[in-house]
Amino acid sequence: MAESDLHETPLRTAHEKLGARMVPFAGWRMPVQYTGIVAEHTAVRENVGVFDISHMGQFFVSGPSASAWLNGLLTNDVNALGDGEGQYSLLLNENGGVIDDLILYRLNAERFFLVVNASMIEADAAWMREHLPGDGVTSEDRSASFAGMAVQGPASSKLAEEIFKDASLEALPPRNGIARFGDEAEKCYVCRTGYTGEDGFEFFCPAESGIEWLQSILDAGAEPCGLGARDTLRLEMGYPLNGSDLSPDRTPLEAGLGFFVKLDKGEFIGRETLLQQKTDGLPSRLYALKVISKGPPPRAHYPVLLGDEALGETCSGGVSPSTGAGIALAYLLPGKVKIGDQVDIEIRGRRFPAEIVKKPFYKRAD
Repeated sequence: MAESDLHETPLRTAHEKLGARMVPFAGWRMPVQYTGIVAEHTAVRENVGVFDISHMGQFFVSGPSASAWLNGLLTNDVNALGDGEGQYSLLLNENGGVIDDLILYRLNAERFFLVVNASMIEADAAWMREHLPGDGVTSEDRSASFAGMAVQGPASSKLAEEIFKDASLEALPPRNGIARFGDEAEKCYVCRTGYTGEDGFEFFCPAESGIEWLQSILDAGAEPCGLGARDTLRLEMGYPLNGSDLSPDRTPLEAGLGFFVKLDKGEFIGRETLLQQKTDGLPSRLYALKVISKGPPPRAHYPVLLGDEALGETCSGGVSPSTGAGIALAYLLPGKVKIGDQVDIEIRGRRFPAEIVKKPFYKRAD
């Protein structure tokens, strides 16, 4: 994609004033870092940081049978949600492969709010339009209307008290919950979710109000953070990245996301393949690897070997700022290895030993 074709976040001018290094990402021009990835990563682990997530998509699904329709489209059980509650879920193709992973919130019995990945907005919208029933359910892509910010870190709740003290929001919603405030012209959504493993919230407001809200978050003490720290934070937790660790060729069971797949809820797209995998076994499985020797950091598409046997390849990798170790996620042949076993990652023709470990790679000491 040409530079001139990239989408611009509503917060672009603020990023430029803050000295962000901007890069193309998922069709957008986004900040990758400000002061540095490690410093921003540490700010989130120890205090509070704010990320621009305006590139992510926001859909609204409405109608008397919206819940039933979504339940036939997504892997998690929509019927388990009450008003103001949310859940992580996955949108699958007919073969059980992952189109997208997303967060679904129930606003009320007939209206739902979905937050989807930036690179999949058009594909998700098209898939949902293709499968719309003819009974009054509507799916509306409102992504261009919103600015989004993820405020993450142990001090995020205290920061929320300060920035929302003049709003009609009495308190942050509980984990995975959503709260709304403002009138129809200035509707804001606060979601108690994140992608870092820390306490925090994701905040969506009208695009034209984004810079003002960002400034209030910065004034309250948040460190501006870019995509680089967002990636190291999520990788330390073992959270999958769509397009790298999740793809249309892998099922959520292979990705270790079976907790978010409710096979007993009834029919949904891709279910038959998942049931077959439950019977026949998984063709591959996503493992966590920790490098146990000095060497270059693991990156995507590095071979993973057990002796002379190729088990698969890495799909995400890097250095964990919190532990100093090289870490990676990799799809490997199941049954060949288990937690505690040692394998080799081949990096530029050299082999480096790594241990199969349990996720997450990082756990808070307190």
